Amino acid sequence: MKRFLNWFKNSTKIKRWMFLILVGIILTCFGFSKVLVSKELGLMDLLIIILTFVAGFTCFVLGIVFIQRRNLELLIETNSIESRGENPELKELVSKNPIYEKGPNIVVIGGGNGINNVLKGLKNYTSNLTAIVPVSAYGRPATISIKELKLNPVDDIKSSIVALSPNGEEMNNLINYTFNEGKLKDLSFGDIYLYVMQKIYGDFVSSVEKTSSILSMVGKVLPVTLDEMNICAELQDGTVVEQKNKIAEIVSNKVTKINRVYISPSNCRTAPGVLEAIKNADAIVIGPGSLYTNVIPNLLVKNVAKTIKESKALKIYVSNIMTEPGQTDDYDVSDHINSILEHSGDGVIEYCISDVGEIVPEYIRKYNLMGSDIVNIDSAKIKEKGITLIKGELATAEGNYIRHDPDKTAKLIIELIHGDLKFKDKHSDEQYMLLNSKLKEENRKEKIENKKAKKEKAVKEKHEEQLQKHGRRLKRTSKFENKYKDRIKSIKESEKTRLENIRIHEKAKEMIEEEEKKEKEKFLRETYNNRKKK
Repeated sequence: MKRFLNWFKNSTKIKRWMFLILVGIILTCFGFSKVLVSKELGLMDLLIIILTFVAGFTCFVLGIVFIQRRNLELLIETNSIESRGENPELKELVSKNPIYEKGPNIVVIGGGNGINNVLKGLKNYTSNLTAIVPVSAYGRPATISIKELKLNPVDDIKSSIVALSPNGEEMNNLINYTFNEGKLKDLSFGDIYLYVMQKIYGDFVSSVEKTSSILSMVGKVLPVTLDEMNICAELQDGTVVEQKNKIAEIVSNKVTKINRVYISPSNCRTAPGVLEAIKNADAIVIGPGSLYTNVIPNLLVKNVAKTIKESKALKIYVSNIMTEPGQTDDYDVSDHINSILEHSGDGVIEYCISDVGEIVPEYIRKYNLMGSDIVNIDSAKIKEKGITLIKGELATAEGNYIRHDPDKTAKLIIELIHGDLKFKDKHSDEQYMLLNSKLKEENRKEKIENKKAKKEKAVKEKHEEQLQKHGRRLKRTSKFENKYKDRIKSIKESEKTRLENIRIHEKAKEMIEEEEKKEKEKFLRETYNNRKKK
């Protein structure tokens, strides 16, 4: 009874549609009763009956439609990250309904910060997420022991666990907490947790899979293989690099490029569940991430690329925003795609998502100093491959780094899946309804945010006008300054830092010269005294 009464709370917004249905029933019944009790019906009476009946029937149908729509919205809101824990009564109301679990089945393949940002965004749309990542255990068994933890980290696994957790920031603090003393010094809590889970459940894959339910993760994480695997690179000058961590360094020192990468041994088997996840996927997302060390190696494991080609899922490649020194120097988007296709064969990419957003020049300058640059979008070459290019403003700043915006990237992927369902005329499909409602909600939020920003701008402009009317001197800002305010601020800060560094360098130079002068005077004085004694 209590669960039933919860539907009438203000937070559910259900009562209005129930009232509309009630009004519809009353009007329809009134129309019928008028027909039954009236002995004679005039033209006016007949018109009133028809209008009453139509109005009642319309209210009834609209009430049913909107109440169903609201029910779906409640399910989405309850299972989304934003509302989790904020409205326990609402969550209790619909938590037993499995509709959210019927969202699109999406597999994300890659490693590092790139795919983690994609996972953060996608978990707001579906719980059917699988992250397939390499284990950072190159040249050593993927099964870890407490003695090997320092040498054999599982960073990609831990990062994906954090990305799929309901409370990412808190989980990041917990998983990446590093001990500073004792026998556990330099070990993170995440390493020890996975070690203990492996001891309890017997093998690494089972321990990672069980982590999904224990930590209430949205989706699951799978290592691509459990076999010993080493990533090797053959450079264009014939040099072979057999250590993954040395590839970028050697490429940079030799001023050459990577010809191909391969895994040793070449017949590594996929971990349990990997191929099944790919076969059952509605969409397969490859990247973003380090092309030659995080993305392509996954496709080289036995049967992974073959299963992707055979899958009927949408095959989406999310391109990197910036090039990576020692791996993809001077690469365009088509060069990234060509490298993937050369290693795995045609048929693993149907769509390519690339960033066209504005990036603050000072961030680009910092990347340029490290030997990195923006990945150029060469649309013509991409289309020649038969790949559909999708552009979006995806770049965002995280500290000093340029990353893919989780929400914007996920929205583009979901819009692709939504459009595919629409093309297949699956308007009544639960997945379509779920995504359609969620996308409308996201668009509504975006409109509200834009209106809020415009309103704040209008208030600010009005305030400036009032100050000018009262005769106060107010420094006017140009349109250029308003548009590029953040850039100007960043440039000023960078210039301030540069001048500060110059000042410190000059100060250090003066101190050195002064110290040298003192040493010289001391030496001359000692030399003079020694001669005087003689």
